[in-house]
Amino acid sequence: MKCTAFAASTSSTSINKQLVNAAASLLRGQRPEASVDVLDLRDYPMPMFSEDQQREHGIPDAAVRFLGGVSACDALIISFAEHNGGYTAAYKNAFDWMSRISQRVFEGKRVVALSTSPGKRGGASVLESFIRSAPHFGAEVVASLPVPVFHEAYDRAAGALAPEWEAKLAEAVRAL
Repeated sequence: MKCTAFAASTSSTSINKQLVNAAASLLRGQRPEASVDVLDLRDYPMPMFSEDQQREHGIPDAAVRFLGGVSACDALIISFAEHNGGYTAAYKNAFDWMSRISQRVFEGKRVVALSTSPGKRGGASVLESFIRSAPHFGAEVVASLPVPVFHEAYDRAAGALAPEWEAKLAEAVRAL
């Protein structure tokens, strides 16, 4: 199995990146034969999507490359940061550009959808939004997990999730 994982955030200190890295490590441990590529959205800078921008400059190379990473796998692990109840601007922008190349961005992909935040809902609103829309873009969401109050669920000294959250994350990843 080939899996692509990424956090839908461009923050250099993203807790969603920590969560997606933990999920990728668990997948590698569960399935040593699996190939897991972790992408960083910061490596794919793109102008703000608009039809005018596309008409004048075409589709950015970064969008083509990012879609290539998404398309080149059997499965995805995505951890969504939540900004004001919705997707981050960076993720939404990348997604909008990718959907101009292929409307079914996640065609045939099994997806583990994650989210976390410092708050008590753990990014549940953005996660619910993705789960509702994902099938329209070809994804099969096989598991989802919001991790609330990340700074309590993640042991910074150990660099790992607390055991109960690691077990829940391992179960979600096992669905791939």
